[in-house]
Amino acid sequence: MVSIAMCIMWSALAQDARILILKGDSMLRLEKPQRALEYFEQAVKADGSANSLLARARAWYMMDRMDRFLLDVEAALRKDSTSANAHYQRGIYALRADDPTKAEEHATRAHDLATQPLLKAQALILRGEARSELKRYAAAIDDLEKGVAGTPTDPEVLKTLGRLYDQEGRHEDALHVLEQLCAIDPGEVGHWSNRGFELTMLGRYDEAMTMIEQALAIDKDEPVALSNRAYCNLMLGHEKEAWSDVERSLRSYPANPFALRTRAMLRLRKGERAKACEDLTIAKALGGVPEVERLVKENCDTTTAPKEKK
Repeated sequence: MVSIAMCIMWSALAQDARILILKGDSMLRLEKPQRALEYFEQAVKADGSANSLLARARAWYMMDRMDRFLLDVEAALRKDSTSANAHYQRGIYALRADDPTKAEEHATRAHDLATQPLLKAQALILRGEARSELKRYAAAIDDLEKGVAGTPTDPEVLKTLGRLYDQEGRHEDALHVLEQLCAIDPGEVGHWSNRGFELTMLGRYDEAMTMIEQALAIDKDEPVALSNRAYCNLMLGHEKEAWSDVERSLRSYPANPFALRTRAMLRLRKGERAKACEDLTIAKALGGVPEVERLVKENCDTTTAPKEKK
């Protein structure tokens, strides 16, 4: 039978550990993980609970000591298999270790066990990222949408969500995400370039040009932005400008299937079918541009392609 004195002593140790953890967390917020680790070590000695171990794991994570991080997280799970935070941290490790199946499993457990709304939302985001890696895009989008609604804005999560919307052909939704990213981080060239791309996919070429010019104002030689501008120029009938942009883009990024598609379309307009088909063959092998299949069938299939101009 546990005596009252023992209960009081354990309660005091647990209280000491909580205070030490708070002090350690304050050091983490100041990005001083080594100082934080000192407090967390004391907390583990005072009260070796799952909570103390997970606190120490946070310091290991910031220090990129993933071996020690994993040891503490798994020790925490052995002490308390119902700890939502422990499952969440184990899921994070699994995702970093390229094991999305295990990441999804622990994220689901974390979500189901969590009582705090923020942790539930974080678990949904983790599961969404895992499902994205597993190519279960619709389920990933559903998780990320719900998770983003319940957490502070995270640009990396928004980038993943925007990419998934694009892959699913949801260009309006992708555009909305990119508008947010441009507002959060206006100095990131990729946000403006991708925003222009989504407008291009929606056929809004004049608006797309404005976004692409923003990207090129940050980096005048950015190859993806140049490729996107080349396509817009082509669609707007500015073939000379399209040629200049696509050649500049391919010099820096010769394996861009979108730029190869655009150059092939320009070559077809000049009657250079053989050269166009060379570009389309490479673009098809690289993948990612649905329009290429149609162009190959219409122009490079020997049974249906028109004769090349002499």
